[in-house]
Amino acid sequence: MTLSPPSASGGKADLRRRAAAIRREAHDRLAATAGTGIAAVFLAGVPWNPECAVAGYWPMAGEADVRPLLEALAARGCRVGLPVVESKGRPLAFRLWQPGMALEAGPHGTAHPPTDVPVMEPDLLLVPMLAFDRRGRRLGYGGGYYDRTLALLRGKRTVTAVGIAYAAQEMPVLPDEPHDQRLDWVVTETAALEALS
Repeated sequence: MTLSPPSASGGKADLRRRAAAIRREAHDRLAATAGTGIAAVFLAGVPWNPECAVAGYWPMAGEADVRPLLEALAARGCRVGLPVVESKGRPLAFRLWQPGMALEAGPHGTAHPPTDVPVMEPDLLLVPMLAFDRRGRRLGYGGGYYDRTLALLRGKRTVTAVGIAYAAQEMPVLPDEPHDQRLDWVVTETAALEALS
């Protein structure tokens, strides 16, 4: 199923509802195997090195499972972190994570490492989403956390943003606003897609 861009009357809220339905359907079909596929596709298709610091996310509400990839990167020597929502309107912070670590519940249904775990800054950020297009545009949840975070990180140094999604979440075109931070890559269970310039 493909989605058309939002109408003037429906806007992003309508687009998010439709994209969430598509993701839910893909998740119901693919959740059991997609995480392993995403890990294999990423490791073979996206530039990375074992000295990099990678921030992922703990999947919730139908998000593509990135945990097998986080475990694989940790096993290969990468420092791995998970995001922490510190407060509304602020960029995300990141705390170091290791496989098997007990997590604490956070806002919006998130889970993150305990407060006594050191913080980290990623060189590579794995980003969840509702939808994406081939130009690296991403439809998020509307809170702006990842846009603020990427703007802050990219203001300091080069940071690669890799969207993680099911292939079914691709749209022909998504709206693009001045504050939106584009993805460099999108990885699905079937392909690693470098954003078109």
